Amino acid sequence: MSLVDRFRRPKLQTTSQPASSTNGSRAPALSSAYGEEFVVDLERRREQLVAKVAELQWDLGGLVYEMIVRNSIDVEVIVKRALPLQDADAELGEVERILRMEQTGTAGVCNSCGAPHSTGATFCWQCGKPILAQVSGNEILKG
Repeated sequence: MSLVDRFRRPKLQTTSQPASSTNGSRAPALSSAYGEEFVVDLERRREQLVAKVAELQWDLGGLVYEMIVRNSIDVEVIVKRALPLQDADAELGEVERILRMEQTGTAGVCNSCGAPHSTGATFCWQCGKPILAQVSGNEILKG
């Protein structure tokens, strides 16, 4: 499931501002391609991820503290508990990057999965496939 599909699913109402007052005027690329509700969903998801990352950091810090106090550090448990934090932090970074692109404009969407990409992107951040098709020199000369 692509990031776009995840944000298009209906969500529970959270304390988010209406689309018209969230960030002034929007660059046309992402808003026109997916609609203003997509941008609002991304902003809502960013708020959720910020809260989730903060909670996971708090929990992981408390776990490490308790292990240190008891002089019983188990690295495997720490790593296992850090994985969800790492995943949430990576998703948060990607959502923030997409929202920043929205303010400056995007170059297009991936042909394979439909995820937006910025100018100069070589590979899709979502599916990992090349953004530009490989073309031989002979085909370029013919065209």
